[in-house]
Amino acid sequence: MARYAAEGARVLVATLTGGEAGSILNPAMDKPEIRENISEVRREEMEKARQILGVEQQFMGFVDSGLPEGDPLPPLPEGSFALQPLEQAAEPLVRAIREFRPHVMTTYDESGGYPHPDHIMTHKVSMEAFRAAADPKRYPDAGEPWQVLKVYYNAGMRRKRFDVMEKAMLAKGLESPFGEFRKRWANARPWPELVATTQVPCADHFETRDQALIAHATQIDPNSFWFACPREIEQEVWPHEEFHLVWSMVPVELPEDDLFGGIRGTEAAT
Repeated sequence: MARYAAEGARVLVATLTGGEAGSILNPAMDKPEIRENISEVRREEMEKARQILGVEQQFMGFVDSGLPEGDPLPPLPEGSFALQPLEQAAEPLVRAIREFRPHVMTTYDESGGYPHPDHIMTHKVSMEAFRAAADPKRYPDAGEPWQVLKVYYNAGMRRKRFDVMEKAMLAKGLESPFGEFRKRWANARPWPELVATTQVPCADHFETRDQALIAHATQIDPNSFWFACPREIEQEVWPHEEFHLVWSMVPVELPEDDLFGGIRGTEAAT
């Protein structure tokens, strides 16, 4: 997002929920006044990240479902996002697509990246909205139809990424920061292994990325393992972000290095 915004593209982040049920994952932010105003705090965090990235952002208005824990899992809160009828949940995103008129969309895969019910629901809503936005018979009160040309799943959490960075750190005599992360996530869920069809070079924007992440202060501990790999090592061995192409209305040659491959310089880009 930072790269394309810096190049002059308009980028819109569509945020389905307000994150009201999110846990505070940064110990420095775990305070009574933060917990009592978590919804407002998370909106302020999003605004800071938006400004850092140079993008646009819209909340779609749904309530966070939370991440259920326990065996058996407890029911989701009544009225939460993951329990909404699909057509009702997709309508705000259809409207946003028809207003913004994007050429490219990115979203979660079927697993949600990890099995948070709102991530999985976001996948369903994204694909429903992508298909429906172009159909004049669907959601007739949500604006003029618009055809998104390419859809991608985010593939940034592939195991190979951490393997490569870990190997590079060990080669330079540094300790691996990923041991507990691997153990915790391996126990939590099967690791999704999407095929990375598209690697977008963006090493020059890693500093912006990190600052945007840190802006989500309740969710991101700046002292955590996410930032333990020195940036110069990451820029050397993993200088890109990865995506999996799901759908394209334009001819493409895989692998790609640009989400707008097949669109730039064509009539479709106008």
